[in-house]
Amino acid sequence: MTTVGVKARGMIARRGLLVAGATALAAPSHAQADAFPRRPITIIAPLAPGGPVDVLARILAAGFQARSGQPAAVENRTGGAGNIGIEAVRRAPADGTTMLVIPAGNLTINPTLLRNLPFDVERDFAPVAMLATAPNVVIAQPALPVRDIAGLVALARRRALSYGSPGVGSQLHLAMELLALKADIPLTHVPYRGTGPALNDLIGGQIELMASNLPALFPAIQAGQARALAMTTAARSTLVPEVPTLTEAGYPMDVTSWYGLLVPRATPAPVVAAIFAEAERILRAPETEPRMRAQALEVVCEPPEPFAARLRRETAQWAEVIRDRRITVD
Repeated sequence: MTTVGVKARGMIARRGLLVAGATALAAPSHAQADAFPRRPITIIAPLAPGGPVDVLARILAAGFQARSGQPAAVENRTGGAGNIGIEAVRRAPADGTTMLVIPAGNLTINPTLLRNLPFDVERDFAPVAMLATAPNVVIAQPALPVRDIAGLVALARRRALSYGSPGVGSQLHLAMELLALKADIPLTHVPYRGTGPALNDLIGGQIELMASNLPALFPAIQAGQARALAMTTAARSTLVPEVPTLTEAGYPMDVTSWYGLLVPRATPAPVVAAIFAEAERILRAPETEPRMRAQALEVVCEPPEPFAARLRRETAQWAEVIRDRRITVD
């Protein structure tokens, strides 16, 4: 056989190996496609319509319906601080047809803060994905004579300062308590029923500080009705790039508002993987971007295993804060 013939056979063999390899790599996606639920889907949002949880649930429902050819509905099962909707998913069949879209606090704070919950996050649910995040920021009343976190800490060591939050045990409440713990300063908590009333009182001078989602506070910051002191997140925000993080200010922390997707614990792993793959495809689609941007949400799509690790890590963090700051719900 000629040298050319040997080379040709070698090239054909290598090409065959490449094709076989490509086929093997493609196999998991086909398996995931086969595992995706082909029956009507229900996504439970345990909060009222209109917010990020509801928006994410409806984006996913529309995408899942297009993918499966089956109806996909969103049910806003409110009440019980989200626990009614969570319990409904816990009791649902573990076949991937009932899903839960939920904010961070319900999964990582409430299990420590609230007694006698009817569910256990790790025992009863399979994490599918951390879907998206929203930045948080610490703001001050403009009359307060501070321009940054260093000034805030110095002032708090001279006199009492008050801060508002959307409610006892909310992630933003614990974010401020974590700052107080790290900076070793006293802060007086004033709980409200939501961000809006707290912001109104900050603008009116009844409270001096608060932390909340940047999108909710951004108009007040732009209008000069509030002063942004620091981001509670790991990175600065493109909306206010001049505002440093608490980590940069010397108090390492990363308190990010995030939203997750879960299913009942006994859901088969291939089904969980298929739902994750489809959720990521939907949320990263170009047509989804405007709706996410309108809520100031950043798509993350953290896979099941890292998401499960995050749940354990943040639950431990907040349990320590709740214990050390002696936070209770009366």
